[in-house]
Order: sequence, then structure tokens, then C-alpha cells
Amino acid sequence: MSTDDERERLAATFDHAAGQYQRARPEYPNALYDRLLGTTRLPRGARLLEIGCATGKATRPLAARGFRITCIEPGAALAAAARANLAGFDVDVVEARFEDWAPTGAPFAMVFAATAWHWVDPAVRYRRAAAVLEPRGYLALWNAGHVFPRGGDPFFEELQEVYDEIGESLPPGSARARPQELDDDRDEIEASGLFEVVDIEQYGWEIVYDADGYIELLDTFSGHIAMRDWQRDRLYGEIRRRLARRPGGRVRRHWGGVLQVARRTG
Repeated sequence: MSTDDERERLAATFDHAAGQYQRARPEYPNALYDRLLGTTRLPRGARLLEIGCATGKATRPLAARGFRITCIEPGAALAAAARANLAGFDVDVVEARFEDWAPTGAPFAMVFAATAWHWVDPAVRYRRAAAVLEPRGYLALWNAGHVFPRGGDPFFEELQEVYDEIGESLPPGSARARPQELDDDRDEIEASGLFEVVDIEQYGWEIVYDADGYIELLDTFSGHIAMRDWQRDRLYGEIRRRLARRPGGRVRRHWGGVLQVARRTG
């Protein structure tokens, strides 16, 4: 299977998690939105385009600040959930792939994607984003992923043996990401020749989960959705067993993300 085919296969799995996504996925820090709007100085009422809105997790904070947002979401169940979650806001959810979507109307002041940009075909994503933006409009990208602080919860290191057992080992040479040390896409963004990076900022936060909450989170990740039933049964059973032995039955997961803001050139 080609890289493009694998990316599209995994991207399609998220629609199966529409019911859990809004509950289980973390909120992005308020400071991230404050930084984004402080950098771009977009006025209330500006038109924004979101790529891969899922259930509207990152849409709602910007809609609540008075922006008009068009969301592109390829999953039918996710798009339906987003419409329900964003009812009452000036938001239009379009069920489509960004690569195939035909825009109409005026250009946008900002294109943004929250933990979704890497699912868009890298051969066209910057060109298509630039094409729908106003002159000097903004591209904003941010994400949320697992990070491993020194002295963090050892649960994940210990659980790796179960992933190894079920054939879901880390790729050779993989390094565990550290807070505030995440890679950014500055070189790739500027290599497009279409954008100049104007701001990059890193964020970190922690969430405590019980076994049910942590398993519900895992059920929103493409790799876990794509597992065979026996793999998930073994992994989730072991998570429940190990957390049941802990006082309080909780696990601390650290999240990290990078906000990247670029301006269209030319």
C-alpha cells in the first residue's frame, strides 16, 4: 500500500469515532487562541476556513469569539456531529475532502487546521490553502499529541510491552517526544514558497484519566481504531487490570502542541 493510500485509509477511520470524539479528545488551551488572535489581529466577523473540523472541538472557541467559519470535514458522521455541536453559531459544515472541495464566494482571512493538517495530501495542501486566502491572509496550524516529561507517569513505558506483544511496537529509532521540544514545520511551510512563518509557540498540559476515560480516548486514535478486535481486547484488558492495581485507578497523560502561524506571501 502506498503512503497516500495508507494516509487516506487511516484518515477515514475517524468517522467511526464520531460519538466519542467530542467527549474524549482534549480541549486546546485558551492561551493558544489568545496567542493566535493576538498574532493575526483578525476582526470579529472575519471569514475563516477550517480543514478537518471533526466534531468542532477547535471550531467552537473561535465561533464563540464572533468569527464566521466554513468547516470542511470528509466524514459524514463527524460532519453531522459538528453541525449539532455548533448549532447557533455562524458556522457552515461542508462534507468534503479539502483536496476535492470547490470554494465559492469571497476569499478567507485565515485557513486553520487543528491536528488535521497531516491528513491532507502534502502535494497540494499549501497551494490549495493559499488559493482560498485573501492577499496576506493567514495559515494557522496546531496539534495535540502525547509528550513524556522527565519524571512523568511511568504507566506508558510499562504498557509498551503490551503493544510489543500485540504487534504494535514503535517504529525503530522512535524517540518519545518531550514537552516544549516538539518539532515544527517552519522549513516545510516556507519551502512551499507561498507562506512566511510569523509565529511559533509550544504548549503543554496534563489530563488525568480513569480506565474508561483513557480507553475512550484511545478509541478516537486512527491506529487503535484500525486494530483487530483481539489486539484491542488484549490491550484494553491490560489497561484496566493495571490501573485497577493503582490507588485511585488513574493515569496522568501529558499533552503537547505547537501553534504555527504563517502569512500568505505575494
